[in-house]
Parts: sequence; C-alpha cells; structure tokens
Amino acid sequence: MSALTVGHEPGQDWEALLRFREEGQWPEGSKVEIIEGVITVSPSPSNNHNEIAELIHRQLSSIPFELGIYHEQTILVPSRAGAYIPDLVVAPRTDVVGKGEQFIPAAATELVLEVTSQSNARHDRISKVAGYAAGGVPLYLLADRWAPGGPTITLYGEPRGDVYRILSARKFGETITLPASFGLDLDTSAFPCD
Repeated sequence: MSALTVGHEPGQDWEALLRFREEGQWPEGSKVEIIEGVITVSPSPSNNHNEIAELIHRQLSSIPFELGIYHEQTILVPSRAGAYIPDLVVAPRTDVVGKGEQFIPAAATELVLEVTSQSNARHDRISKVAGYAAGGVPLYLLADRWAPGGPTITLYGEPRGDVYRILSARKFGETITLPASFGLDLDTSAFPCD
C-alpha cells in the first residue's frame, strides 16, 4: 500500500485541520500526518525501515538523560501547515512529559530522524526538510533507503527560513558524525538495504 492523501476544505484553518486529523476514522496502524496542508495516510513501515530506526535509537542511548528519544512523536509546524510524525525525535523530557498533549512544537526538538519509505520518500526529501527547517528543528537526520545513487544518510543543520545546510552525507556502511552536543559517530554498517 502506498501513501494516500485526503482532501479538506480549501481555506480550512489550522485548528480545524488538526481536529479533522485527530477525529478522522483512519486505518488501524497507519501514520496520519499533515504535509503542506494535506492529510497524508501512510501504511505501517517495513521491518527494514524499523530496523534502521532501532539501530539509530540504540546508538543515541548514550545521550544525556535530560534528552528523551521518542518514537512517532507528532511535531507541529503550523507555519508550513505541517503535523509530522518522524521515526525518532530527540527532545528535552521537560518539553514532552506531563504536557498532556499529543504533540510538541518543532522548535522544542534537538534532532529529528526520518527513514524513507518508497511510497513517501519525496516528502522526507523535500517537504519535511523545508518544514523542519522552518519549524526550527536544529538537526534533521535523513536515512534515505531509496536515494537515486544508493542508500545514504544525510545530516542537515543550521536552519534558515525553510532551508538547511547539509552538514554531512554518507553512504550506508559508512560512519556519520553528529555535532559535539551529541558527541557520537553513528555506525550505519548494519543498516539493511532493500
């Protein structure tokens, strides 16, 4: 199954769009995001997709306790009409726990990871790059299993407006270094390739 988009009323306000996303009847196990003002419903990710997220999560486990590593945490970017659900989010625990919400603002994050799926790789490469940058996410890590030149992992940083600078790009199998605030090298040698 590939991603499905769901129309909404033209000119619908942000709060109404969020409410529609939250109250809609969506297929069980699907991921429901708002990307550039359009509700996008994606199927559950593949085992290889989840394995990459798991391998990155394990390597991030050495970060300070004050930072949590969250799976499928909704990130809001109202300025880009976006409600994204990345594969992993690193954010201060104080910005997530006890807030009684189902989302956090993009600016509250330290790092966001997306692992591409074949059906929605364009969103992760284009729409979400711009959205995360506009929302103030300091670091965006993209594990692109379907990159045209072969699987790659790219670290984006230094957001300005809706544009990032590419800090590093490596092929799967190579190591990518995260900034000093994380102080670690991510080993991608065990990442499965489809």
